[in-house]
Amino acid sequence: MNVSYYLLIFDKYGADILNDTFKMGEHSARTTGKSTMIVESHITYNQELKMNDEVNVNLVFFDHDKKRLQYKMEMIHKQKQYLASTIEVLALYVDLNNRKVSEFEGDKLEIMDNYIKNNKEKFDNTNLKFSSKLKK
Repeated sequence: MNVSYYLLIFDKYGADILNDTFKMGEHSARTTGKSTMIVESHITYNQELKMNDEVNVNLVFFDHDKKRLQYKMEMIHKQKQYLASTIEVLALYVDLNNRKVSEFEGDKLEIMDNYIKNNKEKFDNTNLKFSSKLKK
């Protein structure tokens, strides 16, 4: 598969779901004027996928500071269970009306912190590229 398909899968079946979980997705953009923008990403291609292969996209790491999200996802071939690709992302929370970085509201911080608390034992922080960019 071409690189654009890997990115599309990560975006639609990973990042969009993640943003909706944290109340920062399309609905937030329309109702509050705030959402996320990816500013850096690192993708690996571990094993080829063919068109129409089914995959699972899993979140394997998540963290944040007051304005940034860092997460890593993996793409697993559904039938053969091999690692096809990974992506690590650094995203900013942005006020779309004035195109400036914004701090997360308290309710969003609470949702993210609870998610981390409930899932951090499953996280894998091996070989992360953007951890030093979070300002904690």
